[in-house]
Amino acid sequence: MAQKSYTVTGMSCEHCAASITEEVSDVPGVTDVVVDLASNVVTVHATELDDDQVRAAIVEAGYGVDEPASV
Repeated sequence: MAQKSYTVTGMSCEHCAASITEEVSDVPGVTDVVVDLASNVVTVHATELDDDQVRAAIVEAGYGVDEPASV
């Protein structure tokens, strides 16, 4: 099981969290998505983690993604 956290820009509400969760959950291998609005961190759990696909899903949801968050 792989886990990676991302700092996401532009999130401000539960709708933002739901949009990101929906898009990232569609990435093959992703098993769980945890969005922390207070810290702007999205943590992704996956059987196999494709960093490029996760980043693309966050952008597709309408948000920016910085370097992985250090958690």
